[in-house]
Amino acid sequence: MVKDESVAQIAVLGWGLVIAGCILGIFFFNRRTYPLVFIACTALACIAYIRTLWLLGPFAGGGNRILALCLVLAAVWRVPLLLKPPTLSTDVYRYVWDGRIQRLGYDPYTVVPGNSKFRQLHTAETRLMNHPDVPTPYPAAAELFFRAVMTVKESALAMKSAIVLCDAALVAVLLSWLVASHRSHWWVLAYAWNPLVTLEGAGNGHVDLLGALCAVLTAASLVRGRRTVAAITFALAVGIKFLPVVLAPLLWRRVRLRDAALCIGILGALYIPFLGKGRLPFGSLGTYLAHWRFNAPVYSALERVFPAVGLFGVPAGFGFAVAVWAHRHLDLDSPQAWAWPIATTLLFAPAIFPWYLLWVTPFLFTRCTLPLAVWTVSSLSTYWPLPVWAKMMVEYGAVLCVAGGMLAQSVGARRATSFSV
Repeated sequence: MVKDESVAQIAVLGWGLVIAGCILGIFFFNRRTYPLVFIACTALACIAYIRTLWLLGPFAGGGNRILALCLVLAAVWRVPLLLKPPTLSTDVYRYVWDGRIQRLGYDPYTVVPGNSKFRQLHTAETRLMNHPDVPTPYPAAAELFFRAVMTVKESALAMKSAIVLCDAALVAVLLSWLVASHRSHWWVLAYAWNPLVTLEGAGNGHVDLLGALCAVLTAASLVRGRRTVAAITFALAVGIKFLPVVLAPLLWRRVRLRDAALCIGILGALYIPFLGKGRLPFGSLGTYLAHWRFNAPVYSALERVFPAVGLFGVPAGFGFAVAVWAHRHLDLDSPQAWAWPIATTLLFAPAIFPWYLLWVTPFLFTRCTLPLAVWTVSSLSTYWPLPVWAKMMVEYGAVLCVAGGMLAQSVGARRATSFSV
């Protein structure tokens, strides 16, 4: 058994080298100039990642040196993408702009970057941001984070470096959680080797990784009985993006009343620097909900039948419902209890950009979340230069195939058990 596990560990390392080669291919070959190379590299990296997850299942532990080498490999393949300007998204330039104008005394919730009055505030990088015709849509904790990073250095590289530090911290928190819960620490690779994490973190510098760090800190702290810490980190997670608010039922009766009050107080305090303008500091969030649509087949189908105004609460409603179910039926220590409410909310959302799935990536260290792991990587097909229907076939078809296979396997196992009885 020990020998078999050692062989499996070497096999895992081999698949890691495949992922590393694919990441280097993405680094060297521009996706617009070499679209087929980009498709091949992302597809192969995703296959190698899923194969790795399959191999991790029976691991009991041990092999610390090889695991350390695997984590070093993950760190190394992030470096080229960190040093390269983002190629899949320009959101990081909005982060730089928001942090910069805060330092100059302006309110990101009211300032429109494309307004000619603010032309002199731009840098060469901030001129590259998307949607310059609207103010920021990001919540207060994210805005304060942008300001803090820009205080150190005003550049996209500085912002991406800060996100990579969050990435590293998340690995450390996951390792601690796995060890404390007596799980195989090899499951940390479910996060560290995820191609989506590398491309959207080191590559594009998305702030969702900071939010994911706060979310996993909430879960890990709650499991250990650190209720005050859990309340604080949950407030910060919601203050980075509103998505994790659907996890609130998981905290019900697991934190004290004073912890809940502290959470609400912190969330309110985050907005104090942005009050006093005669309006709620939500920026372009309303515009986003009303007009931005991307990769959202479920929401688009519902929108054809029901009025759009009545649909805004649907994603959160389904997410809350799943969280309530998870609170009643799953252990607090179950990663699927945290992953499925977020994934359900995203499934019904009006826009599903690949980096939104970063919120799910810390909670993939169980076979029960394998369909979600597939979704995190199949979502990268939205970057492929293919027709929309083809990209959706790849993204959601892969998830349905895996989920269907797992369901069939489960039904078959139950039938075999009933026959044996």
